[in-house]
Amino acid sequence: MTPMMITLLIIAGAAILIAIGFLNNVVEANKVTRTRTRHELADRLRRLADITETFPGQLMAPDLKLLLYRLELHMCKKLLPLDKSNPALKERVPELEALVAQGDELEVSNAPNPIQTEERAKQVSYQLEVIHHQLIRATQEGMLGPGESRHWVGQIRHVLVLLHIEFFNNLGQQAFQEGEPGHARLAFERGVQYLKKQPEPSVYNEQLLYLEKLLARANDMVMNNIRHHQDDASALTEGLAEETAEEKAEWKKRAIYD
Repeated sequence: MTPMMITLLIIAGAAILIAIGFLNNVVEANKVTRTRTRHELADRLRRLADITETFPGQLMAPDLKLLLYRLELHMCKKLLPLDKSNPALKERVPELEALVAQGDELEVSNAPNPIQTEERAKQVSYQLEVIHHQLIRATQEGMLGPGESRHWVGQIRHVLVLLHIEFFNNLGQQAFQEGEPGHARLAFERGVQYLKKQPEPSVYNEQLLYLEKLLARANDMVMNNIRHHQDDASALTEGLAEETAEEKAEWKKRAIYD
């Protein structure tokens, strides 16, 4: 074997080792990517499924419920090739396909859950943010067309406005029940200002008029309370003045006779 052949064999061996190392790196990188993608899809699917079942019924329209099922089905089909041994996933796909097939006849089973605290309002607002994010991802992945995506982004914003309307109304009504018209006035005032700041406030004219009437009612109650307290204060002041005058007259009589 000539020195040239030995050199070529060494170079070939080194090239094979480099190729094997490169292929191993590619395989490991693919494994890492698949694992990361599987975990990401599973997390997206878990959060979306939770929203689908727990979102307040009074804000969940049938078409929104249908959209959530479509998004869930889309993610299940993407996850299934990466998690073929998951029996729950295999069962869920045909269930979702049957639900999506119902179309406009789909029934909403979500229970109403009144938005009565700021914490609850923030929770539902966060759920809407998650849905919005899933819409964007679904559009990027080709599930939704740009036109349909824009439509649903607008619908999510509309539901967010309805959420705020309910929250401010419930907050004010609760303050009425607790005999706190000042707090009620603040809640309704926040609601009126929120609606007036919307890009298209005319869409919510009916709700705006309703909140303005409640605001006027709360303001009247506050003003009546103020007048009532002022009258009480005036009566007290007059009574004290009369008592002081009587005391002075009595003191003068004593001074004369003493």
